[in-house]
Amino acid sequence: QVQLVESGGGLVQPGGSLRLSCAASGFIIRLNAMAWYRQAPGKQRESVAAITNSGTNYAESVKGRFTISRDNAKKTVYLQMNSLKPEDTAVYYCNIEGVYNSGSLYRSFASWGQGTQVTVSS
Repeated sequence: QVQLVESGGGLVQPGGSLRLSCAASGFIIRLNAMAWYRQAPGKQRESVAAITNSGTNYAESVKGRFTISRDNAKKTVYLQMNSLKPEDTAVYYCNIEGVYNSGSLYRSFASWGQGTQVTVSS
């Protein structure tokens, strides 16, 4: 059983910055991948950024503006968002995949955060 809690969303003017955080709780043994998705009203959920031990990957629309990072000791993933645009307005969700300890067994998991609203408007 792994739960994710997101924070850091809010209202910001175009050109401003926000940092989102997503903290995992539970008996986590291994973190394989951590990622951020977003969904705007009337649109499909899309991948924004992902990070593994091998590197990072970004959607073309956010390259050069967003940075994903993680703190393995804290079991937390971050999304630093700079030069925000109105089209970045959406609910942002984190997703973490890995392995946790369930009694004597190691089990895989893929958990979603509850979502945090980011609104970019003047």
